[in-house]
Amino acid sequence: MPLKELPELTLSQSAMSVLEAAEAENRLSLVGSVAELVEAAAPVDQRDAAGYYTVGYDIPGKGFIPEAKVCEVKNGIAANYLDPYMRRRDPNCMVIGDNRETDKPRYEDRFGEAFDGLRQETFEWLKTQPLSCFFFETGSKDDPIRAVAICPTNAAFFALGLAMLQGIVPLEKVRKAGSEYFHKAILYIAPPFRHTHFEGKQVVVHNRRFDDMGSDGNTTTLHELFSYNLYPGPSAKKGVYGMLLTAGERDEQPWTTAHCSTVQVITPYDNTTTIMHEGASGGGKSEMLEQMHRESDGRLKLATNLITGDERFLTIPRACELHPVTDDMALCHPDLKGPDERTRKVTLVDAEAAWFIRVNHITRYGTDPHLEALTTHPPGPILHLNIDTVPGSTALIWEHIQDEPGVPCPNPRVVMPREYYPNIVDAPVTVDIRSFGVRCPPCTIEKPTYGIMGLFHVLPPALAWLWRLVAPRGHGNPSIVDTGGMQSEGVGSYWPFATGRRVDQANILLDQITDTTDTMFVLIPNQHIGCWDVGFAPQWTVREYLARRGSSKFRDSELVEARCPLLGRHRHTMQVEGQIIGTWFFDVSKQPEVGETAYDAGAEILFDFFKTQLAKFDSPDLSANGRKIIDACLQGASVSDYDDMIKV
Repeated sequence: MPLKELPELTLSQSAMSVLEAAEAENRLSLVGSVAELVEAAAPVDQRDAAGYYTVGYDIPGKGFIPEAKVCEVKNGIAANYLDPYMRRRDPNCMVIGDNRETDKPRYEDRFGEAFDGLRQETFEWLKTQPLSCFFFETGSKDDPIRAVAICPTNAAFFALGLAMLQGIVPLEKVRKAGSEYFHKAILYIAPPFRHTHFEGKQVVVHNRRFDDMGSDGNTTTLHELFSYNLYPGPSAKKGVYGMLLTAGERDEQPWTTAHCSTVQVITPYDNTTTIMHEGASGGGKSEMLEQMHRESDGRLKLATNLITGDERFLTIPRACELHPVTDDMALCHPDLKGPDERTRKVTLVDAEAAWFIRVNHITRYGTDPHLEALTTHPPGPILHLNIDTVPGSTALIWEHIQDEPGVPCPNPRVVMPREYYPNIVDAPVTVDIRSFGVRCPPCTIEKPTYGIMGLFHVLPPALAWLWRLVAPRGHGNPSIVDTGGMQSEGVGSYWPFATGRRVDQANILLDQITDTTDTMFVLIPNQHIGCWDVGFAPQWTVREYLARRGSSKFRDSELVEARCPLLGRHRHTMQVEGQIIGTWFFDVSKQPEVGETAYDAGAEILFDFFKTQLAKFDSPDLSANGRKIIDACLQGASVSDYDDMIKV
């Protein structure tokens, strides 16, 4: 459909000038379906002799620089970045191009000049390129954020990922809506600027502005996002996430989009428990939606002792049935109504149309038969990133591209439309258990660390809020370009994607937690419990246990206070399907390889981390109760102290 077929469309003057320039030279493709982008991702007439289509750009003074090789496979499209740096999200990629309130680095401060010049330079470059443009909507169904994406046509694989993740609006719907279909957000994709302006680094600029909307003379708030790279993580996914967080801050009744997976867990006895699992990148959000990874004999390996080599297994004959709800982004809008409006629990719905699934842990056939079958024979095409495959073959999610010989990429991904998932839940759900995942290193007498968390901990709501403020990214993160050590992803673990101020998001989260105290809050580590290597077994074990137990709160006699008050309370032992999990999986100080001295040293590391991160919320705009909770933490509050700060 040519642009003239949308005569009443109201776009910002900047966007319209770009599209009109492309259409004047017959270089504009208005796209209304994912199928069109699948076809454009690896154009048949532009493939090389082996069947690959190379995405790249002529860079002044550097010649042609290839960005990615794309090919068509039997189960969709596969794209591989030629620069290993581009296979993961750079945590420092976001900058703010406007002068509105923010705690994030501003473009002007980082690069020494106002963003307006590069903004205009980006428009001028786009006007010279063949372009693809499509419309999508995100956020509340009743009042969505309508958005436009403008992308170089040769990067159609990137546009495909964006369209899958966010959905795509048929052009006929846009035409029929006419002047009423105005946009609140726009994405501009300009990959060469990574090389010409940013020394090869990923940069994404958020520009929140008031913009002239054209013919009617009115102005509206417009969220512009400029993506100067072709990895979807910082822009097509987390960039749009930032748009949602910004929208939530602006509303009269503020709300947030939680960084979490959500699953309805149905026990063999037909009881349903809804679990919302939050956490920084690598915190186990995708794994919460997976069936447990069993050994060949059907058992679950719970743990392997790194010192002695001892192993512990669980036999769970029949696992719970899983009905996925969200994978990474959950809209917690105040207008959402769950099945039971009488409870004080979080209600949420998925904010995405597809899921950006990391598969680095699937290293061979049979690791996760459910996901392997779904990605090998999907109902329709999917997008594979960093998967080693060849044109015309079937892309297999355990075949990871190598960053260098013998070193597989730690961040292979598939973009999977949620409609492909069996038992997917589309309606809003009410959350019974709200868990938080943390990647933990091993902790031993010889090397004390913060890896002192037990199998799971039950947190008072006030302490649960603090964990969301500090949101540790933790040990061995596979999803981003890591800088080592214990890092924080900040408020809600979504702070890397937010454009505003920490204190505003902290207040929004505190109000949400205070209003939903019927939800149970738990903390679940992964990778290590003390000196035991556990992978994601704690999540799967705790999910099975809590679902069977139900969502009722624990009695006081069932829990003991953790030696480290930041860890709330824990069980002494736990029985799962008749098998006892012993005390040293709950109280790491009881492990002979750790002991109380190393545990206390690890607790001090954790407390120092909390002190450093909580100092960032020292603002007069923090709510009175929020300040009270933080001050109590810094003074070494007990678990009982936290109980009194938000009454259940």
